[in-house]
Amino acid sequence: MTFDEYLLQKKINPEQFKTAEPTEFAEWKRLFEQMHPESFTAQKKFLINNKRRKYLTY
Repeated sequence: MTFDEYLLQKKINPEQFKTAEPTEFAEWKRLFEQMHPESFTAQKKFLINNKRRKYLTY
């Protein structure tokens, strides 16, 4: 699973996220590539909810 696929699964628009917050997007992508998706979700759970509210995809 790629990071973009993961974000879409979490209903976060990856393009909007990348454009608005490129530094944080790059950091999250780097971390995601180093760990299992479930571990990433557990680590970023509350932050993911905030990003979903900002960059909701349908």
